[in-house]
Amino acid sequence: MKTIHGIQYLRAAAALAVVIFHAAEKTGHYFAIGAAGVDVFFVISGFIMWVISDRRPVTPVRFMVDRIRRIVPIYWLAIMVMVAGGIAGLFPNMVLSVKHALASLFFIPMRSPSNGEIWPVLVQGWTLNFEMLFYAVFALSLFLPRNWRLPAIAGLFLLLVLAGSVISFDNALMLTYTRPVILEFVAGMVIGELWLKGRVPSLAPGVALIVCSFGGFALVGLLRLPFDEFTTGPLAVMLVVGVLSVEARGYIRSLQVPNLLGNASYSIYIWHTFAISVAARAASMVGVDAWIAMVASVLCGTMIGIAGYAMLERPLLYRKRMQPAAQSLAG
Repeated sequence: MKTIHGIQYLRAAAALAVVIFHAAEKTGHYFAIGAAGVDVFFVISGFIMWVISDRRPVTPVRFMVDRIRRIVPIYWLAIMVMVAGGIAGLFPNMVLSVKHALASLFFIPMRSPSNGEIWPVLVQGWTLNFEMLFYAVFALSLFLPRNWRLPAIAGLFLLLVLAGSVISFDNALMLTYTRPVILEFVAGMVIGELWLKGRVPSLAPGVALIVCSFGGFALVGLLRLPFDEFTTGPLAVMLVVGVLSVEARGYIRSLQVPNLLGNASYSIYIWHTFAISVAARAASMVGVDAWIAMVASVLCGTMIGIAGYAMLERPLLYRKRMQPAAQSLAG
């Protein structure tokens, strides 16, 4: 599929927002709105899955195999690093259990024995529990005629959210999968359908959506207002739609560094907390100014993600792409 540069740049921006959020936490600053990068990721995920499945039809099994190959190896490696670090005593606040580690590996929401939160061993992996739910439901929808897929997924997710709003669940699985944040995937799919039909807004409304989105994020961040998916979800949708409207008019060009960051966004998301923890602790030990510590943490978190992409993720993706070609040549 032809690269949609605006989506690439949004992936990069979302990943960097999360990096800055965690770096700020570790160095005594405030950038809670950076967590909204996750909302942008979820909308983009719905958009990409819908567009790719339309342009490159696959079977449900092939879809899940591709998603597992894309997500699981890097994530499992990061979890194993966390477990090894916990066993070695590098994370004194971590409480390990076999049950929690296995739940983390297989994307099953479970309360952490460390703090009672519904977090996997690698904390930021909580978002992947939602992603894998979406992938599983999306794969099942591929058994349906195309025109039924979006209504079926939207209907199921709406029912889950409604159930969560009227029933007080205590089970970690149901507490997770009834959160309204899952509707962001549906919003991304709707945007994808509009994109395929050429129905994104014209340039002026698109730019206005981008301005309103950034303005909303900035307002929440600067005033330190409370926020959740009901706040950041619509802002993320506005941002994606606005960027696509600019993309459709040919005003977004290919830029090397943003493209690299977009390609590496998953690795940045997975690995950044390791580098941030080390950088922040080192800065604290030598008495570096807090702002310098934050900048250094952001740079370290980003660079380790790029390194992980170059050394681990990209070789795995390249190998996956070469296998069908090799099989074709052999057959």
